[in-house]
Amino acid sequence: MRRAARVDSNQVAVVAALRKIGASVLHLHRVGGGCPDLLVCYRKRTILLEVKMPDEELNALQVEFHANWGSELYAVHSPLEAVRALTRRRV
Repeated sequence: MRRAARVDSNQVAVVAALRKIGASVLHLHRVGGGCPDLLVCYRKRTILLEVKMPDEELNALQVEFHANWGSELYAVHSPLEAVRALTRRRV
């Protein structure tokens, strides 16, 4: 049996900051299997974000998911990092 999905305490602030700049946010933290916490759409870009506490690193499943994902995916530790991930220019 899978344990209940844990939400990092900074996720509420991250989501609020993203919505404040006009992003749409869908929570994915219950999906499991290393899937990131948030699906975010901002200015016609779809981005996945893994929200971590400042002293946290990705776990093994998350590292594997990140390594195999073929699109934009970032681990963020704060509202500022999350906003920067969305507003940076794609290369």
